[in-house]
Amino acid sequence: MSGEGEAITLGQARGPSAVGRLRVGGVPRSALAIYAHPDDADVSCGGTLATWAKAGCQVTLVVCTKGEKGTTSPSVDPEALAAQRASEMAAAAKVLGVADLRALGYPDGEVENDRELRRKLVRVVREVRPEVVLCPDPTAFVFGERYVNHRDHRVVGAAALDAVAPAAGRPAYFPEAGAPHEVPEVLLSGTLQPTVWVEVADGLAAKVEAVGCHRSQLGDEGAWVGEVVRRRAGEEGRAAGLSAAEAFRQVLLSW
Repeated sequence: MSGEGEAITLGQARGPSAVGRLRVGGVPRSALAIYAHPDDADVSCGGTLATWAKAGCQVTLVVCTKGEKGTTSPSVDPEALAAQRASEMAAAAKVLGVADLRALGYPDGEVENDRELRRKLVRVVREVRPEVVLCPDPTAFVFGERYVNHRDHRVVGAAALDAVAPAAGRPAYFPEAGAPHEVPEVLLSGTLQPTVWVEVADGLAAKVEAVGCHRSQLGDEGAWVGEVVRRRAGEEGRAAGLSAAEAFRQVLLSW
């Protein structure tokens, strides 16, 4: 991959983790995933989204940037790449069972956690009224010796958390953005401090297919993707006694 999307091998350098425990509460009725680049959600939580969607959850996905800088080739036209990535994103979302895909269209690498982004995210939260929000862990910066977390991941994760707590649930914040909604739970992906695991056996095949949709990031030699995705899911699963899982840092905002 280009290095823009969250590395598929992310998590190998987390170090000792908490004792594996499953996320409780079953399948939510609605979930909102907020991510930076067109492939981020598929890599980060695609198995969870697919598993939940298959079980009847209404999944909304917000992608903040166009991903037009996600290449190492100077000959690639950024706008052509943005169009290709939008098509890949739509195909992947369909595979996962995403019911509502929203692209905010920010320039790649330039998204800011400012008032306007928070207002947009608060509006989505209040419209969707999710039981669970999934987003990147903004505190995760350097993973081991081989991966520096992309700035967009950290910025979008921080903006998502700021939109959820406290803004979306307080009427004085962005009153024009709709009726307040308190989000009960946030799951942070790409974290150095995983605390809960979600079983994704039912959604693993869809995750493999969704990640494979991002040909612009995989090149012509993408056959390895399925093997890597399945291996990572198996590694995560072993922490919680499962055959396949995705790990998150859980934040419970209501009891």
